Amino acid sequence: MGEILNGPINLSKEAVLKITTCRDYLDKKVSESATPVYGINTGFGSLYSKNIPAEELGKLQKNLVMSHACGTGPVVPAEIVHLMLFLKVQSLAYGYSGVQLETVEHLIALYNNRALPVVYEMGSLGASGDLAPLAHLTLPLIGMGEVDYNNKRYPGSDLLKELGLSPIEFKAKEGLALLNGTQFMSAYGVWSTLHGQRLLRLANLIGALSLDSFDGRIEPFDELVHAIRPHKGQVSVAQDVKRVLTGSGILAQPKKHVQDPYSFRCIPQVHGATDDVINYAAQTFLTEINSVTDNPNCFPEEDKIISAGNFHGQPLALAMDFLAIGLAELGSISERRTYQLISGSRELPNYLVANPGINSGLMIPQYTAASMVSQNKQLCTPASVDSIVSSNGQEDHVSMGANAVNKLRKVVGNVQRVLAIELLTAAQALEFRRPQQSSPAIERIWNQLRETASFMATDEVLHYRMKAAERFLDQNPDIPANLK
Repeated sequence: MGEILNGPINLSKEAVLKITTCRDYLDKKVSESATPVYGINTGFGSLYSKNIPAEELGKLQKNLVMSHACGTGPVVPAEIVHLMLFLKVQSLAYGYSGVQLETVEHLIALYNNRALPVVYEMGSLGASGDLAPLAHLTLPLIGMGEVDYNNKRYPGSDLLKELGLSPIEFKAKEGLALLNGTQFMSAYGVWSTLHGQRLLRLANLIGALSLDSFDGRIEPFDELVHAIRPHKGQVSVAQDVKRVLTGSGILAQPKKHVQDPYSFRCIPQVHGATDDVINYAAQTFLTEINSVTDNPNCFPEEDKIISAGNFHGQPLALAMDFLAIGLAELGSISERRTYQLISGSRELPNYLVANPGINSGLMIPQYTAASMVSQNKQLCTPASVDSIVSSNGQEDHVSMGANAVNKLRKVVGNVQRVLAIELLTAAQALEFRRPQQSSPAIERIWNQLRETASFMATDEVLHYRMKAAERFLDQNPDIPANLK
């Protein structure tokens, strides 16, 4: 599912000034005052009452990063780690975190060279930030951990030499600034939201193809219907499907039936509700990735260092749980359309094969879709309603947002595979409407697909056909836009 980020990044003059001003302010405060300030001259979590001597403050931050690098489970995909680096730089560049300019520049060097630290999926509770994932992201800055670079895995120390960099000598607060933050949740959330937008457009297009292949009616997409229940997503989806089907010969022919099943008739209402959920999630993540999410925060102009809770992932956890539910519904209604198309209704043959009985046709892909739809229901159990006490009771409410994103990513993949099965099924059904023609837009997508997956006359190993349809959706992400 394609890359999100391309091209190098660098700091503006304004960002450089903000970072250095904040660091100078923090250095001055540390040198002039022995007043305890959380995470700067104290221990962490429930050890906040332990004061740390000035000569040990750098070691305190290095120890923090090492001790928190306890992730486990699968390795986070490269594109997510790349996005995490970008988002960490973005948050630090606002100049409220007290890091050295050199630290941010090292992160930029990793990003621009696509030198990606090895990060693990499991370990974050989604409050105090994504501690374990961000610790692994940060280890290479001090010559530790592992990094994937140029198709080879390097120890952190070797990677720095390869890039001509020296290990960072942390100053007060830096380790905490790097580890406190929501960049693991945010990266997955941004990725899922962008792919959710793409899947919605594909669902509208594939749903339109299915509607015509099923000999469905266009009246439920009339703007008069949606003007009297004007949910934004509902209105948008109805317009999208109607536009894609403009000029269809099949749609124009007289209909024997007066109504379609809900999975066709209620596409605007179901897809549209998901559209609204995606927009809510997008706004949440847009706010988050343009925010400062570490702790404590330094305000040089106000002469304040404030320990608070911007690292708490609750806004993200709720949005990701909601997004998972919304996207799962795209898969759920898609599977129902697939089922209707193979059911022998509307003068289509059972299982969309010319000689059913000796041939099973497209019977079993629907089973596969059903299994993924059911798994999505299980994955949509909210993570955000869960919490567990940590840090000896100091961190007594957490968001579990990291668990939410791990589930959400699986939902995204399942929905794409379910839509690929519907696409294959609808394209096969359209063959049985010939010589009638669908709309020019549908016929173009049908012809493109047929270059990858031809008409199936007899049984074959369908796994390969399904994988071809998945690749088709992956390799043609702009199909819906191109049809406008």
